[in-house]
Amino acid sequence: MSKVLQISGLAGAILTLFGIVAFFFTRNILDPYVLIHLGLGILGLLAYLTTQGGTLVGSMRLRSTRYGLHSVSYSLLFVGILILLNFLNTRYHYRWDLTEAKVFSLSPQSTKVLGQLNQDLLIYGFFERGENSRIADLIRSYTYHSPRIKFYAIDPDRRPEMAKQFKIQQVNTLHLIYGKESTNLAEPTEEAVTNAIVKLTKVSKKNVYFLTGHGEPGMDDRQNSQGYAGAKEALENENYQVKEILLSTQEKVPAETSLLIIAGPQKPLLEHEISALENYLKSGGRLLAMLPSPGGDSLKNILSEWGVVVGDDIVVDQVIRLFAGASLGVEPIAETYSPLHPITREFKERTIFPLVRSIESADSPKGGLEATSLAKTSPTSWAEKDLDGVFKRGKASLGPEDKKGPVSIAVAVTANLKKLGLDRDGDAKIVVVGSAGFANNRFINIFFNRDFFLNAINWLAGQEEMISIRPRSVRSSRVQLTEREGTTVFYLSFLILPEILLIIGLAVWWRRR
Repeated sequence: MSKVLQISGLAGAILTLFGIVAFFFTRNILDPYVLIHLGLGILGLLAYLTTQGGTLVGSMRLRSTRYGLHSVSYSLLFVGILILLNFLNTRYHYRWDLTEAKVFSLSPQSTKVLGQLNQDLLIYGFFERGENSRIADLIRSYTYHSPRIKFYAIDPDRRPEMAKQFKIQQVNTLHLIYGKESTNLAEPTEEAVTNAIVKLTKVSKKNVYFLTGHGEPGMDDRQNSQGYAGAKEALENENYQVKEILLSTQEKVPAETSLLIIAGPQKPLLEHEISALENYLKSGGRLLAMLPSPGGDSLKNILSEWGVVVGDDIVVDQVIRLFAGASLGVEPIAETYSPLHPITREFKERTIFPLVRSIESADSPKGGLEATSLAKTSPTSWAEKDLDGVFKRGKASLGPEDKKGPVSIAVAVTANLKKLGLDRDGDAKIVVVGSAGFANNRFINIFFNRDFFLNAINWLAGQEEMISIRPRSVRSSRVQLTEREGTTVFYLSFLILPEILLIIGLAVWWRRR
């Protein structure tokens, strides 16, 4: 009978403990689970204490009991520490991404965009059976960086009225709502989600004009590698309104122009266009000039008035090829950037500039002009002045008249109009890049060219808060084996290695025997 009472005391303690834990989580004393466990637990404890209380007091004086109590105390302390750590992790959650490519982290642009949210952003995910781990994990990365993000997973079969209300045509679609604005995303990626948030949060669109009429590559040309359709798409994703302008038929640059882009003109600008461009800059305009090499000579005189020196050269870099030595390279890579300018302040990535010419700031610029070199090529490069040798003979060598690297290939200018003697407040901004091809369809998505291009655009348009490194697709690392390589791996791992281990084992066994 005493054993039954002892068991009743142990069972009562366990039932009471689980009843208290259940009440702590449910906060409902009338819950059947809580009532049953607390009732039976208390009865069991009372039965044990009334019949075995004296025995319990006596056992407390034993050394074994004291050691047991110490062990229980340590165990409870350890469990308490674990509970505290889990509580702190819930309240102050932090994530570490240990992957080399930061696969599980948002890009700097995404986190910067989230920091600018002024109200809640509602995201409804319509998934089959309400589940999609890949997209849900992506959105949870957003919710981790901003409490403004509210995410709801919806099963369209159970909530057809919501699918109809938000015009959902297929599963795995996100519906984003910010204030009175909303949009649907059928293929959710980080780039698509961040671009959608940018478009929802930006009330007004800024106008970007591409100058045409001088043989410039087409802004809508996707088939030609020299076209700028990729650049246009990147601008539209940043909520810019992109148009073409034939300045030769315009009296002046339109007043609603937020930014004018001159990209690779093959023919000289007319005098009327040059005059309109000068007046636009003197009225506080914004200009991005991407010059071909050679070419664009009609812009040299204009840019020199604003403290920019355009070189009559082409930057050549030594390309080291395995077993072939150094060879001529006219697509130099830039890794050195100005840490002082907003465009490149935290920019540490590689960019490539095909057929680029030197672009430098003037040694003694006018008062009111502040010119900064944005990017430079490597120390092994030089600015080659013998263009015929490069383009006709395919040869170049560093001569006494050439400029040794690092060579400046992009310059940003801020002009204080009042200090320039103009009767106007404010400033004009210019960015000049010595390559017209670094932002074309072929090169816009190589290395970090797109980020450099868009950072320059955002600085010129007065949206410095958008300057950042943008999201990009990251694929898993893969190894492609030929049939012969696969056979070799099979024999090594499945046959040869086990055979060697078996032979060594038998040899050791035989020697010991």
